[in-house]
Amino acid sequence: MIKLAHSPDADDAYMFYGIAAGAVKLPAPYVEFLADIETLNKLAMEELLDVTAVSVHALAYICGRYYVMRVGASMGDGYGPVVVARETGELRWVAVPGRYTTAALLLKLAMPKVKTVEVPFDKVLDAVAAGVVDGGVVIHEGQITYGRWGLRKVVDLGEWWRHETGLPTPLGVDVVRKALGREMAATIAKALADSIRYADEHREEALRYAQRFARGLTLEDTAKFVDMYVNAYTRDMGAVGEKAIRELLQRAAEAGHAPPCEVEYI
Repeated sequence: MIKLAHSPDADDAYMFYGIAAGAVKLPAPYVEFLADIETLNKLAMEELLDVTAVSVHALAYICGRYYVMRVGASMGDGYGPVVVARETGELRWVAVPGRYTTAALLLKLAMPKVKTVEVPFDKVLDAVAAGVVDGGVVIHEGQITYGRWGLRKVVDLGEWWRHETGLPTPLGVDVVRKALGREMAATIAKALADSIRYADEHREEALRYAQRFARGLTLEDTAKFVDMYVNAYTRDMGAVGEKAIRELLQRAAEAGHAPPCEVEYI
């Protein structure tokens, strides 16, 4: 039984729509587990999941035990997690959606002097709006809804990364446990590619399904968010995507934020 996991977010739901709809079959029976990305990161570190979405930051801790699929990546093309605040001024304490998230890593690279505190991703905006913290890093749909809390953008970490490197922002990837074997991993990767293709071919159905995971977004905003993170790099990260991942992990290791890591792709 394959233990398959992804986050309960609109972009992941869209990617897995073909599988969820039964139009695409995995090579073995599976059970599905949905949880926020930091929970998935921690479960993968204990090798408790066979197929899962993880943060690129978390790859540094699991790359010896998981293949990275070239399909299914979440990469921002000049955009990414957004640091938000109520007002101008120095940011001392900034909420992050988990220690091993790429959002937390990008913040440390871009703003090394701030102090961070972990807050569940869906409470970051509330913590900033209430003044519990000076700022917060928002991911998922918070990247397009933070203005509704009366908050302002301090910096888009994807814009910062593009300015620093000229590369897309490598936020999340889908991985397969190496213990399943390379052949099984390749078959699973093909199934995910077929699932995304099915969603593209049945876009309205797939978007309505994804909207169930969009935490109050309209269908129009759901489509906007899905198109941000189900893009060309999702369908095949290619050499540029691999370079972006390598650059981020190298900078993380050099700054002492993560161990060195050599990624193996499937």
